[in-house]
Amino acid sequence: MSNPSLLILPGDGIGPEVMAEVKKIIGWYGDKRDLKFDVSEDLVGGAAYDAHGTPLHDHTMAKAQEVDAVLLGAVGGPKYDVLDFSVKPERGLLRLRKEMDLYANLRPAQCFDALADFSSLKKDVVAGLDIMIVRELTSGIYFGEPRGIFEEGNERVGINTQRYTESEIDRVARSAFELARRRGNKVCSMEKANVMESGILWREVVQKVHDEDYPDVELSHMYADAGAMQLCRWPKQFDVIVTDNLFGDLLSDAAAMLTGSLGMLPSASLGAPMANGRPKALYEPVHGSAPDIAGQGKANPIACVLSFAMALRYSFDQGAEADRLEKAVEKVLADGVRTADLLGEEGVTPVTTSEMGDAIIGALDASL
Repeated sequence: MSNPSLLILPGDGIGPEVMAEVKKIIGWYGDKRDLKFDVSEDLVGGAAYDAHGTPLHDHTMAKAQEVDAVLLGAVGGPKYDVLDFSVKPERGLLRLRKEMDLYANLRPAQCFDALADFSSLKKDVVAGLDIMIVRELTSGIYFGEPRGIFEEGNERVGINTQRYTESEIDRVARSAFELARRRGNKVCSMEKANVMESGILWREVVQKVHDEDYPDVELSHMYADAGAMQLCRWPKQFDVIVTDNLFGDLLSDAAAMLTGSLGMLPSASLGAPMANGRPKALYEPVHGSAPDIAGQGKANPIACVLSFAMALRYSFDQGAEADRLEKAVEKVLADGVRTADLLGEEGVTPVTTSEMGDAIIGALDASL
């Protein structure tokens, strides 16, 4: 039986630095847990443009379609701002999402106890927070037609179209319900059915999927603006939130900041099951390429490490090993080990990017 396959795309800026720490952890799993991966590596974003004149070469796209999972670092940087829109680094990431049909974007908002004071909310509101937002990623107002800026009479008008089919809502709803069964068995669906026809359809389809196939999962519905308010009031009332592309973009960033550590959070983008039953998948940290600190050893690799933990859980059926890695990160933070982005309190130990990776491996060793 062959090893599971993983394509690593470090990208730009701090991407290669944080990915170097993940590669060390992948090596640890092979050596200490006999969990081996067939790892290949390629270029994306500005690095791919520098080498090939495109942010994602066709052969890299083909490779991404064949592997069990893709792990991406970050793309972009000021040196590429002058490029035509069609070849900007971000287009490489968007092509991966679109051509792999990664329709379910999983954005966890988890607050480690050691970092609860970094949140702008009271500690008792966020300590122990662990929610998941499932955002529909390949349709909705970001993709609907017609769209554009047009002349209308004596002025210009900007048009974007919110469009969803029943099947697009159905499949992301199923992703949320399946995920909830692995967690707290509770889903809150958010839309604007009070003012948007697409919201009415969204609510109807989510309810139908629930009633027919997931009656064991607790389902509630909430208007997205009320959901934003409730996330700030008492976020721990939620487990899994499922919502559309636009509202998911807004709500997931708001939820991420509740933890006080946007730069530490991972994400997963999942698609339809492949022949082996696993979903097509791309895992990436939420943070950007941070070109201002690239190459200085200041980057925090935890978001990328936790993205690999999500890959262990959702692509490789290694839930126990994902738990092991997440607990190792939690232990390191509890011990006061901090990269530059998390300094500011007394009694902590400042470390470089590489030293943080070493500390996590030390905690993994201690878990055996």
